[in-house]
Amino acid sequence: MILQTLLMIIIAYFCGSLSGALIVSRMMHLRNPLEYGSHNPGATNMLRINGKLPAVLVLVFDMLKGTIPVYIAYRIGISPFFLGMVGIAACLGHIFPCFFGFHGGKGVATALGMMMPIGLDFTGCFILTWLLALFVTGYSSVASIVGFLFAPLYVWIFKAELTLPVTMLSCVIIIRHSSNIMRLFKGEEPKSWLFKSKNKH
Repeated sequence: MILQTLLMIIIAYFCGSLSGALIVSRMMHLRNPLEYGSHNPGATNMLRINGKLPAVLVLVFDMLKGTIPVYIAYRIGISPFFLGMVGIAACLGHIFPCFFGFHGGKGVATALGMMMPIGLDFTGCFILTWLLALFVTGYSSVASIVGFLFAPLYVWIFKAELTLPVTMLSCVIIIRHSSNIMRLFKGEEPKSWLFKSKNKH
C-alpha cells in the first residue's frame, strides 16, 4: 500500500501539471493567458481574455485533475489522510507544473476537484461560502481566500481525519493569493466579470 500511495502521489502531481488554460488556449488558437490579463493560467483569467466557453473548459479540466487521481486512490483503498496528500500533490502540480516551466495557477479549481470525491458535504459548504463571499465582495480572489480560510473548519466537522492535509492545502492556496491580497489593499484588484457588467448599467 505504501508503494501504491507513493505512485498515486506522483501520478497526481503529473496530472496536476497538465495546464488546462495553456492546453485549451493552444487547441482553440486563443490568446496565451500567461501573456495577457493577470498572466495567471487559470479559469478566471481565461474568462477575462478569451470568454466564457474557454473558461468553462479550463475550469472543468482543472477540477478533473484533482478529482480523477483522488477518486482512483479512494477506489484502491488508500487511507483518508493520504487521499488528502494525493489531492495536495495534484494541486502542487497545478501551481508548479513541470510541463510548463513550473509557472501555474492558484490551485482553486483543482483543490475543489480533489475535495469532491472524498466529501460532498464539506465541498458543498465550501462552494456556498465561495458564492456568498463573491456576492458580498464582488471579487473572485476574496471568495477563494475566504473559502479556504473556512475549508479546514468544514472538513473538521464532517471528516476530521482530513483536517491536516486540507489545512496544509489551504495555507498553500492562500499564500498563492498574496499578490491578489496586495492588489486588494491598493485598490487595483479587478472585480469578477459579473460585477463589472452590472456596474456598466
